[in-house]
Amino acid sequence: MNRNIIIALAFITVGIIVFLSISKDVSTYASFEVAEKSGQTSKIVGQLSKDKPMIYDPQNAPNEFTFFMKDADGLEKKVVLNKPKPQDFEMSEQIVVTGKIDGDVFKASEILMKCPSKYKDEEIAVKEQNG
Repeated sequence: MNRNIIIALAFITVGIIVFLSISKDVSTYASFEVAEKSGQTSKIVGQLSKDKPMIYDPQNAPNEFTFFMKDADGLEKKVVLNKPKPQDFEMSEQIVVTGKIDGDVFKASEILMKCPSKYKDEEIAVKEQNG
């Protein structure tokens, strides 16, 4: 076989492997109920339950942050993140957690937050002036 053909086949094989590994991470959002039934790693989108306690003790457990979250269906679960509490967490409008259900607790390995825009107040002021 020609050396160029072998190199081309190797590049194609590597490309397919990279594509398959990346496509496994692309997932849709689930609810707590769906995550519980599947038993697999899931991404849940929801909002912080501000009426429930957030527990973070940086001196004794710096890599454990506990809070409550409601998913898009309104189901509320306790979430345990094995990382420090994110900065400005209380201000988040929307939260996406990645992890698995363990009993009645969602064990999160990753968290993403959608925080309010710093321009939101300015947008409101402009609308009031124009209105």
